[in-house]
Amino acid sequence: MTELSSMKNIGKEIERKLNIIDICSAEELIKIGSKEAFLQLKMQFPNICLVHLYTLQGAIDDIEYNQLPDEVKQDLKSFSDELK
Repeated sequence: MTELSSMKNIGKEIERKLNIIDICSAEELIKIGSKEAFLQLKMQFPNICLVHLYTLQGAIDDIEYNQLPDEVKQDLKSFSDELK
């Protein structure tokens, strides 16, 4: 299993939060996907925001979150907005 912190964008704090919701490896994050992981994080930590969702997707896609294509960011933003 690959450590979450070895992924782009994943620091110790987001790794700790992911571990709390039982996502403990890069493979688990990739399998569950950014949206489901974000949803679970949001239920546990209501203050997380859209940037966290971008961070998770960037980690899965192995790119810096601020380099996500505009259409991906728009899809993720729409998803986040629906949760409000």
